[in-house]
Amino acid sequence: FNSLNHDMTLAEFKFIWYMEYSHRMWGRVVGLAYILPATYFWHRGWLSRPLKGCVLALCGLVCFQGLLGWYMVKSGLEEKPDSYDIPRVSQYRLAAHLGSALVLYSASLWTGLSLLLPPHKLPETHQLLRLRQYAHGTAALIFLTALSGAFVAGLDAGLVYNSFPKMGERWIPDDLLAFSPVLRNIFENPTTVQFDHRILGIASVTAVTALYLFSRKIPLPRRTRMAVTSLLAVAFMQ
Repeated sequence: FNSLNHDMTLAEFKFIWYMEYSHRMWGRVVGLAYILPATYFWHRGWLSRPLKGCVLALCGLVCFQGLLGWYMVKSGLEEKPDSYDIPRVSQYRLAAHLGSALVLYSASLWTGLSLLLPPHKLPETHQLLRLRQYAHGTAALIFLTALSGAFVAGLDAGLVYNSFPKMGERWIPDDLLAFSPVLRNIFENPTTVQFDHRILGIASVTAVTALYLFSRKIPLPRRTRMAVTSLLAVAFMQ
């Protein structure tokens, strides 16, 4: 308010405050939804030894996620005497917070599905091994694309160019490597961050499409086919 948003009203401040407050409260509810049932199941002896390790790891990730969230928000409240820009959190901490959330979500989903659905016993053919490796590579690429999106959000890089597929009048912007040293551009130059996110997004959709086409050549269970088809649909919708 002192530096930039002089015309903010009390009602506008309350809107932001309640949004942040509800996010914190929801995070605490998620933590309780993990920890309380886990404690109950552990006490009743319903968890196997391997599952106990999974439960401890997931509960640890929940606590770590909350700690990262606090660390991220803290960066947005620090005084920056040399900056009169819009107050914002560190894009590095934002990416770490999002990455941790994706790991937690994926691990939760994987653990839950492993308990609910028995694994298929498939012959370890060369094609199936290649499909599994390609699926893991595609997942890593999607994860990297999502993290690059956190840098776009943290730097407001989405506001730099709003045309596609070109950025303005050019395929490759002039200020792509404006910062020195060059490595800084990848994480701190809004133009480069948006450019990288576009390239990663296109690469992710291409990889998902190739994964789908490759899977069509292999005899797979119905559940696996549904998963690959759903992945393709969600990738194009995204």
